[in-house]
Amino acid sequence: MKEPKAPKIEFPCDYPIRIVGHAAPDYKDFVLRVVANHDPSFKGDAKMKTSKNGKYLSATVVITATGEPQLQALFEELKASGRIQMVL
Repeated sequence: MKEPKAPKIEFPCDYPIRIVGHAAPDYKDFVLRVVANHDPSFKGDAKMKTSKNGKYLSATVVITATGEPQLQALFEELKASGRIQMVL
């Protein structure tokens, strides 16, 4: 039995990303700075949500995705920071 293939993304497109990391006063600024590094046209903001116990913050941003290499580089920089738990 064949596994279904993931749907192809047609670039460029608006691409929502949820970034979850440890709560810190500069968390939102950090996320916005990293996102802007990978999407120079990004002028948006992040929708922020605090976890139930206040330990984590979730930032949701919408970028203009231009291709897989851009997304991979963004995910890698976020994860390499040590501040990010999950990128969805």
